Amino acid sequence: MTVIVTDGGFAPDDWTDGFVSLDDAANDVIALDVTSDTDPDELFDRLGNARMVRVDFPSFADGRGFTIARILRLKGYTGRLRAKGHVLADQYAMARRSGFDEVEIDAELAARQPEDQWLARANWQDHDYQARMRG
Repeated sequence: MTVIVTDGGFAPDDWTDGFVSLDDAANDVIALDVTSDTDPDELFDRLGNARMVRVDFPSFADGRGFTIARILRLKGYTGRLRAKGHVLADQYAMARRSGFDEVEIDAELAARQPEDQWLARANWQDHDYQARMRG
């Protein structure tokens, strides 16, 4: 079972249209599942009308997914972006600032890092270094 983390806390997964890998993607794909080593420029060129992109985080120490999200947003992608895998509560604010809408974690991680730990970082717009410098 997976748990979706948003600024409002834990929620069940409401995405029911499935995912297709970038290698199997056709022009009319609805949702893409991409690895952390995907070239964001190539991904953007192949997005088509995809409404969701889910980026895998194979390790909490692998930050390439943040770069993918940031570049997609800077290039104008407005669809839903989801980080999946080994993202920790401490990384939630970075995920949101880089462009992710939500994070998908497994039930085991949700038990180790309960909802209150994620909610403590949900006010991500007010807790960046620039806000601290202005404060």
